[in-house]
Order: sequence, then structure tokens, then C-alpha cells
Amino acid sequence: MEVADSLLDLVGGTPIVRMDRIGRDLSCHLLAKLEYLNPGGSVKDRPALSMILAAEADGSLQPGGTIVEPTSGNTGVGLAMVAARRGYRCIFTMPDKIAEEKRQLLRAYGAEVVICPTVAHDHPDSYTEVAARLAASTPGGYLPNQYENPNNQAAHVATTGPEIWRQTAGRITHLVSTIGTGGTITGIGHYLKSMNPDIQIIGADPEGSVYSGGTGRPYLVEGIGHDYWPGNYDRTVADRVIEVSDRDSFLTARRVTREEGILVGGSCGTAVWAALQLGRDLGPDAVVVVVLPDSGRGYLSKVYDDGWMADHGFLRAGGDTIEAVLAHKGADLPPLIHIHPEETVRAAISVLREYGVSQMPVVRAEPPLRLAEVVGTVSDRALLETVLGEPAMMDEPVAKVMGPPLPMIGTGEPVDAAAKRLGDASAVLVLDGGHPTGIVTRSDLLDYLAGIER
Repeated sequence: MEVADSLLDLVGGTPIVRMDRIGRDLSCHLLAKLEYLNPGGSVKDRPALSMILAAEADGSLQPGGTIVEPTSGNTGVGLAMVAARRGYRCIFTMPDKIAEEKRQLLRAYGAEVVICPTVAHDHPDSYTEVAARLAASTPGGYLPNQYENPNNQAAHVATTGPEIWRQTAGRITHLVSTIGTGGTITGIGHYLKSMNPDIQIIGADPEGSVYSGGTGRPYLVEGIGHDYWPGNYDRTVADRVIEVSDRDSFLTARRVTREEGILVGGSCGTAVWAALQLGRDLGPDAVVVVVLPDSGRGYLSKVYDDGWMADHGFLRAGGDTIEAVLAHKGADLPPLIHIHPEETVRAAISVLREYGVSQMPVVRAEPPLRLAEVVGTVSDRALLETVLGEPAMMDEPVAKVMGPPLPMIGTGEPVDAAAKRLGDASAVLVLDGGHPTGIVTRSDLLDYLAGIER
């Protein structure tokens, strides 16, 4: 009988499929390595198994121990799957931007999930720092540390790289892979270049990540990119790194699903978009293999939810849209009037008066902003109540008096959606491709509706 002894024996051996529809305008061969067909649903099954087997062998993980790991979801699932088979407890820390489906999936394996704010990796509240403290304080705790553990990339040297070489009969000319911990692209890259140094290794990276020259500012695509350089990434392995926006990542993922019938996640969209840009300049002898790290099943409430996509400005409706309302406001005002949390209440009042506006977002960076950089809101009404009751607050930081961020709406959503979204709020924050670009108030809507010709 063709029967595996356990699920762990099924890790690896994923197929490669031709993407001839989304790549129909390319002269090169465009092939996809379907890593979501691993038993845990992602490429991370490979390093998860490798790291645990190595920890058992060197005594770092003892029987009945607890695996503690920071994860965006996929490594956690791989570790949870291995732990279920081998009798370990699991605690996973995750940033709060991660989709709810991924949190629930980890809990389904019996893991404990700790949600942390999306902050810099060295912040005490980051998911990496929290995991390190939990591992140190938990009896029998073991931190695999996928970012630094050499068994991460070793798994791809031993399995993924040889599979790709064999499946393409050594004809591969280009590999395209996203960069997260760095283990996948480094391990596969090292193996392939050992077989043929002329093979080009191409990284696909979110806009804002350090790998493609960013500063680590936040982005919406999950599980890839970084705000620092982890030890598992060999900076010499990639011949080129292509920067990809959230918009291109998400819309390409949806396109792959609808044209190829391959349900992929946002990071797969990142990789495929980069491969399409690369392939434009390649001829018929080029064989491009794209690593598709996971399935779209973990992103149904985000990438595949039209409401979420519209709210973040990735989809556009027909007719009158919020974009037209912003344009109607004219060029007399900056596109997004704002204040920083460390500035004083007095300064906030001055800005509101200077521009004649009634509220503005509190942000911790300068435009072009990311959504995660919007931390609150101040309004003339709230500031008036504050300083009337306590005049000394005039010289206190805005962070002490700000309210929560405004409700969101996408720039491509219809005007009537803004009216509904306002509810009890005084304004809505407008997003275009995940970037805050302006504010719309009831007064703005009325001015627009009164000024347009119908």
C-alpha cells in the first residue's frame, strides 16, 4: 500500500505547474512551485520540521517541552503540525495585522496565540521580543528562531532546491522568491547556484521593506519583508530585488486565482508580479520558476474580501467616488493635514486654525503615510473641552488627549458609502492603496454634491 507513516513524511515534494494564462504575453516559460501543497499549507513546513528535528537531536527541545515562536502564521502552522505529531505544547506570538483566519488556524492545532502590536522588531512589545521573553520564562521553553536558525535555510538546500533542479531538468534560468526570514531564497539560491552559477536569483519584496532599500516602514502584505536584516538572509544570494506595492501584490494574487485557478495569498501576488516584470525582458529559452509560498485560504477576510479591499483603496467603483470629493476640495489645502503625537496641544490648535479645519489625524511619520502610522485623531471640539477644563494641557503632548483613528474609506468607493460610514463620526480617513491620502467630512460631501452637475 502507498501509505505514509505520518503527515511529516509528506513535507516537500511539491509540484511545479506552468502559468500560461497570466504569463501569456511573455516569451519565457513561467512556472510556479506550489508550496501551499505541503501538508501544513505553506513553504514553512520544510524549515519547521528541520528546526525541530535538529533541536531534538542536540537536546535543545526535550520531551514534553514548549515551542515558542514569533510568526506571521505559516511557520506557526508548520511548527504546530510537527508539535502535534511529536507531543509538544506551542505558544505563538503574532503582529496584530495578521488575518483572523491565521490566528484561528493556530488555535485549531491547540496552540496558544499572543497578539502583539505592529511595531519595530526591537520594541519591547514587538512579537519577536515578546516571544523571546516567553521562551525564557516558560519551563521547557524552546525558541526555534526562524530568523537566525541555520536549519531554516538548510531545509531548502536539502529539499526545495534539489526538487526545482530536478523538476526543470536543470533548465531553470531564473528563480523568483519573496524574502521573509531569508531562509527560502537563501537556501534555494545557494543550491541552484552550486549547480549552475549563471542562474539568476530574484527577490520580490514589499514596498518599504529593507531588502529592497526601504526603511522598514509598515505595509499590508503579510509574512514577507522586514524592518531589519535577519541572520538567515545572505545579502549576496539575490542578483536583483524587485520592490512591489501592496496594490500590485493583492490585485495580482486575485488575478492568479481567477485566471489560473490557483488560490494564492498576497505574498504570492508579490512574487508573481515581480516575475511578470522580470519576464518582459526574457526570451523563449528562459525558464522562470516562481515560489508560491502559501494558499489564499488564510486571506479570505482581506485579499479576497471586496469590502476590505475597497476600504483600503484597492478597488474602484463606477460613478461618483471619494476620489472626486477629494479633488473637489481643491489645491488650497495640503492633501493630508496632520499632527504628530509628541507635538503639543497648543501646536495642534494652531494647525487647525491655520487651515480652517475641524479635525486631523495624529501620525508618527511624514507622508506618504502607511495606515499603521496613523495613531489617533484630534478635533477642535475635543481640544476645546480639554483646555477649558484644564488650561495647563495646552503644553502637553497631543498623545495625551487624542481620540481613536477615524473610520476608513477607500478612495474608489462611492460617495454614498462615505455618508453611511460617517455615522456618529465627524469625518472619515481616505485610503488609496493602503496609504492615507486625505479626510472627508459631511461638509465636504455637501459641497461636492451641491457643486456637481447632474
